[in-house]
Amino acid sequence: MRLSPLNQRRLANFRANRRGHASLWLFALLFVVTLFAELIANDRPLLVRYDGAFYVPVMVDYPETTFGGFFPTTTDYHDPAVQELIREKGWMIWPAVPFRYDTVVKDLPVPAPAPPSWTNLLGTDDQARDVLARVVYGFRISVLFGFTLTIVSSIVGVAAGAVQGYYGGWVDLAFQRFIEIWSGLPTLYLLIILASIITPTFWILLVFLLLFSWMGLVGVVRAEFLRGRNFDYVRAAKAMGLSDVRVMVRHILPNAMVATLTFMPFILAGSVTVLTSLDFLGFGLPPGSPSLGELLSQGKNNLQAPWLGITGFIVLAVQLTLLTFIGEAVRDAFDPRKLPGGGR
Repeated sequence: MRLSPLNQRRLANFRANRRGHASLWLFALLFVVTLFAELIANDRPLLVRYDGAFYVPVMVDYPETTFGGFFPTTTDYHDPAVQELIREKGWMIWPAVPFRYDTVVKDLPVPAPAPPSWTNLLGTDDQARDVLARVVYGFRISVLFGFTLTIVSSIVGVAAGAVQGYYGGWVDLAFQRFIEIWSGLPTLYLLIILASIITPTFWILLVFLLLFSWMGLVGVVRAEFLRGRNFDYVRAAKAMGLSDVRVMVRHILPNAMVATLTFMPFILAGSVTVLTSLDFLGFGLPPGSPSLGELLSQGKNNLQAPWLGITGFIVLAVQLTLLTFIGEAVRDAFDPRKLPGGGR
């Protein structure tokens, strides 16, 4: 598919911002790697060969009797007795990190939280869970949450702003008064009340935050539609009998999407920060969920274990810095004053 000259110029401007271009590739690499967190950090082997047969414990539950044990329960592959049984008639291939985010590490040399070691590269938290495994899973869930919240809230915000700006008059006035009232609601207090009634989950938090996050793009899109509805080509489209929906989608929305796409990386960074903040305060994901905010909270509560706070800070700082650099590159790409190659 051949790009238009305008999009070719935008792509050239994006690539000219080397910091943003490199950040996009690095962020994409980290995100794709963490998407397969179960294959990277797991307390079950990826592949087992036992007595001439192959088994995939990472995907299938096998009873201990499958490998010559005595109990019909799910196999504990960290059990030295089970490992000895498998080694007698075969072998195992472990993931890079042999722990899940909820695996309790046994036989620690010191009480939890344990410092970094060759077994636990980033140490363990105060519940003897491997920090590196929780970082891998926590990075994935924070980015997925941020992507979902950003995309859905952007769709709702763009639609609301388009209706406001296109019709104007009483529609615009009523929408503005509603947004002023709605944005004044105490979001954190409402979330505290919600958490006291039910246990927040990924989807409950997503829906709750969506109720308030959609207003971020309304003002930008509204301004573009207020400006664009008076252009000659829009009036010509109306005179030709095109419906309001087609006029908005085909003739005005492409111009409004320039500002929208410029803001989206920053909205994504804000969505990740919101989830981290809620987890840090204890009103986020259910207890035990892998979360960067929960890791920061543990670092605050365990000052004698500085690796917890340092790890959480570095991961979150790298994540938000990459998103910010990507946002700056996208802003340059859509800047009409930018010449290909970064000049003006």
